[in-house]
Amino acid sequence: MKPVKVGICGLGTVGGGTFNVLKRNAEEISRRAGRSIVVEAIGARRENPDCDTRGTHITADIFEIARNPEIDVVVELIGGYDIALELVMTAIEHGKHVVTANKALIAVHGNEIFEAAQKKNVMVAFEASVAGGIPIIKAMREGLSANRINWLAGIINGTGNFILTEMRDKGRDFADVLAEAQALGYAEADPTFDVEGIDAAHKLTILASIAFGVPLQFDKAYTEGISNITADDVQFAEELGYRIKHLGISRRTEKGIELRVHPTMIPEKALLANVHGVMNAVLVDGDAVGQTMYYGAGAGAEPTASAVVADIVDVVRTLTADRDNRVPHLAFQPGSLSALPILPVDEVTSAYYLRLTVNERPGVLAMVTSILSESEISIDAIIQKETHEEQVPVIILTQDVQEKQMNEAIAKIEALADVNEAVTRIRVEHL
Repeated sequence: MKPVKVGICGLGTVGGGTFNVLKRNAEEISRRAGRSIVVEAIGARRENPDCDTRGTHITADIFEIARNPEIDVVVELIGGYDIALELVMTAIEHGKHVVTANKALIAVHGNEIFEAAQKKNVMVAFEASVAGGIPIIKAMREGLSANRINWLAGIINGTGNFILTEMRDKGRDFADVLAEAQALGYAEADPTFDVEGIDAAHKLTILASIAFGVPLQFDKAYTEGISNITADDVQFAEELGYRIKHLGISRRTEKGIELRVHPTMIPEKALLANVHGVMNAVLVDGDAVGQTMYYGAGAGAEPTASAVVADIVDVVRTLTADRDNRVPHLAFQPGSLSALPILPVDEVTSAYYLRLTVNERPGVLAMVTSILSESEISIDAIIQKETHEEQVPVIILTQDVQEKQMNEAIAKIEALADVNEAVTRIRVEHL
C-alpha cells in the first residue's frame, strides 16, 4: 500500500519531538500501522536545531500544508486558539485527517471541529492534548468502554504539581518555587494558565466529555489556582494526615456533572497524593473495573510526541474503515451525547480545610464554631497553635457540606472583629 503522507505544522518542542520519533522509529511504526508513514512537508517559521530536516520540504505558510493535495494527515502543533482553529478547519475542508496536541483548541472549539469532521468523513485525533505521553484518552474511550464512569480526578498540570511538591518537601514559599519553575522552563513567563488552573480546566473539560458523553463545555468549568497556598497550609495539611494537590475533578451526580479545578487536600496514603514533581496522573472510577490510575510524563518533547505519533498510527489503521465503525471523537456516538447539565460550584458538596488568623483572647473560637453550627456545618478536627503573639492561626476540618453553605458561613466568620484576614479555604476529598 502506498505510504501515508503527513504534514507537520509547528516545529517547536512537540513538533520537533514528533518529527524525530517518526524518523527514528519509522520501521517499527510502519510495522504497527501496516503502512509506512512519511513526513511530506513541515510548516514552520523557523528551523529546530534538534531536528535533521534535510530532504523534507519546509514552508513558512502553514496553510500550504492544509491545502496540499499530497498530504493525508495534518498535524497541528502550533498551539493557541484562532490561527490553530483556522488551520484545522481548513485541513478538514480539504479532506485531511487531523492530529493535534492543542487542549485549548479542543476544549473551546472541539464541538464545531468534530461536527465539521463528521460531515467531511475525516478523523480528528487529540490524545496528546491531555497529560502528554499518558494514553488516558484512549484508555477511557476504548479500554473502559464497558463502564459507567462515576468520577475522575487528576493531576494534569505538571507546573502546579512541581510547585506544591517543592513547598511540601522543602518548606518553601509559593513565589520562590514559581521563580525556580520559570527558570527551569516548567512555567511560562506569564504562569497564569498553569497556576490558576486554566490549563488543567481545558484538559478536564475534554476528559469529562469522554467520561460522561456530554458536549465540551469549558465555559462552565470552575477554576481556582494555587497562588494563595502558603507553606503553613502545606505543613498543617501534613499534620492532619493530608497532602495538597491541584486537582481537576469531574463527578456524575443525580443533578448533573461536577466540573472543577482547585487545590484539594487528599489523604497522604492516597495514590494521587504520591505523585510528585512534574509528573501527571489521572484516577478513574468505573462501576465495573473500580479505580484505575494512569501515570506518567505530562509534558516534554518525546513523551508528548509519543501520543501524537500514536494518533497518527490510529488514523492510518482506520483509513479504510467507514466512519460508522471508527471510535467516536468523544467516545459516544455523535447523536447520543447527553444533555446532563454541568453543575454550578455552589451545588458541589465537599469537606473543607479552613485556616483563619484570630486575636488571642477568650471566646473567639467559640464564636467561630457557633457560626459553623448555626450553618449546620459539622467539625471533624480543630488545631489552635500555641504562640506568644497576639494573633494565632486556627485550623478547622469540616465534614461534607454544600459549597453555598460554606461560603455563607465564611462570610460571617470574616465579619467578626477578631478575625484578622480572609479565611483560607481548601476542599478535602477522600478519593
